[in-house]
Amino acid sequence: MGHREDLLEGAKRCLLEKGFARTTARDVVKASGTNLASIGYHYGSKDALLAQAYVSLVEEMSEAFDGGVDAGVTAAPGSLERFQEVWSNIIATMREPGSIWRLSAEIAVMGDQLPEVRDHLARAQREGARGLVALMTGVPEEDVPEDTVDTLGSFYTVLMTGLITLWTFDPKTAPGADQLTDGLRQVIEAAGH
Repeated sequence: MGHREDLLEGAKRCLLEKGFARTTARDVVKASGTNLASIGYHYGSKDALLAQAYVSLVEEMSEAFDGGVDAGVTAAPGSLERFQEVWSNIIATMREPGSIWRLSAEIAVMGDQLPEVRDHLARAQREGARGLVALMTGVPEEDVPEDTVDTLGSFYTVLMTGLITLWTFDPKTAPGADQLTDGLRQVIEAAGH
């Protein structure tokens, strides 16, 4: 690997170990075996590097959302069963020690302090919403229309953000996929009356 990739991998390890606010440039340099100048050269700033590392961590999570290679989502696209399978897989990632979702809560709170990071992550969040729509509906990401990202993608993003918050504050009482699916079923039934 080159310095750019080494920095990214070192930054990911630091984020998971220390979080965003407590990770210093020196921490990243130590974890990556590079030098301070390489951060500026390759990423512009430590915060930009950490933002990219965070996005990379979230992207790596996408395989877990669909169950990974061995246990993929099997329910029909758009079904309540698929909704339950996908959210079950997502929630499983929240149960893992050192979950990146605790890091997500930290970064969300820091958004106003880091406007350039916030803007970068906002673009990445939109693509995450597109990915969730694709996973739930079975439509390839590149074919998900922008208005669907704005509506259904936003719905899934709000659900994800709420779950992150609940699992961060009190994992013992945070809802599981069964509860979310039952809640959605109740909303659908109430809308039909």
